[in-house]
Amino acid sequence: MQVTILFCGDPLNPPLLLLGICGTTAFVSMWMHNIAAAVIMMPVATGILQNLPASGQSDKVSKFSKGVVLGVIYSAAIGGMSTLTGTGVNLILVGMWKSYFPEATPISFATWFFFGFPLAVLIFIVLWMILCLFYCSKGTANALSSYLDKAQLKRELQMLGPMAFAEKMVLIVFGILIVLWMTRSITDDFPGWGTLFDGRVGDGTASIMMATLLFIIPSGKQKGEKLMDWNKCKKLPWNIILLLGAGFAIADGVKTTGLAEVLSAGLDFLEKAPYLAIAPAVCLISAIVTEFTSNNATTTLVVPLLIQVAQTMHVHPLFLMVPGAIGAQFSFLLPTSTPSNIVGFTTGHIDVQDMIKTGLPLKIAGVAILTILMPTLGALVFGTNNPIQNKASFNLPLQLT
Repeated sequence: MQVTILFCGDPLNPPLLLLGICGTTAFVSMWMHNIAAAVIMMPVATGILQNLPASGQSDKVSKFSKGVVLGVIYSAAIGGMSTLTGTGVNLILVGMWKSYFPEATPISFATWFFFGFPLAVLIFIVLWMILCLFYCSKGTANALSSYLDKAQLKRELQMLGPMAFAEKMVLIVFGILIVLWMTRSITDDFPGWGTLFDGRVGDGTASIMMATLLFIIPSGKQKGEKLMDWNKCKKLPWNIILLLGAGFAIADGVKTTGLAEVLSAGLDFLEKAPYLAIAPAVCLISAIVTEFTSNNATTTLVVPLLIQVAQTMHVHPLFLMVPGAIGAQFSFLLPTSTPSNIVGFTTGHIDVQDMIKTGLPLKIAGVAILTILMPTLGALVFGTNNPIQNKASFNLPLQLT
């Protein structure tokens, strides 16, 4: 983050500084759970704000502080949309797709990235524009430059020293993992390395292989010490895995008990909606529900219903499932709608009014962007222009897995 400030020009450019903070958070959130990304990046961002005066001493500084905190929590959510590893919602969607349609081609890391990354980039640009409009007023640069001393930041950056051996090795392993995720299965013309194993490997195979290397590669700090050991591993948030598994179990229960058919009757109005209005309607419904329940709970409840509705309407299930899952991640209005928002709210820099002021236009923009991308890019990536009559007859026209 200090490097970000050093590249923000002299005098300091607040919009560029916001872009750097938000961009860094979004990138981190692409490769780990968005809640974890918010927890990691928020202390870094607030560490910068500690160099600024108290909020009551300068309205411009106070507004910019709000923009920084809001940028971190929203960027974490947006970055998580772009990959399967960024949020549990995407994993739940993929799990339900495989559970309900076992004969269909599964959604791979690369498949989702081809759709999720452009979507996230467009929403991120809108977020940055909103933050600049609301929280970077004229004169903010002069107000900040008095407190953010670049010379001091350069000295602190030099004190960090070069990267240690352990840091380099973790970065290399992480980089290899990303490459393996992206190249395991791409298209029919470029099938990827997964074909060497007759399709018996998945994205999880690469993850386990790289994680195993962490238990083998020495850390270089103490003799016999590895990059990872079981004592460190036990401290990982395993409850997230249990949460995802519970979501799959609830979804299966909704399907097998017939509850999906009963609840989907409340969504029968979608059958009369124009084809191009289905995706925004589904996304909007999910985006409203997610403000009052967790993202994972919303996805677990809504997606099975959408599958039932899609089969009734004889449209591609992913044409409803993807907007439903994406809409569940548009939890931008209330602190309690997702733990990431709570992380920002507890800093004391923002209140509910700030979240509604920023989150409402961001939510509307997100629905609008998905409305454009789902019937265009979504049709190309997921083959949603191909309706199905039943599970057995389903076949994707474009194999991107």
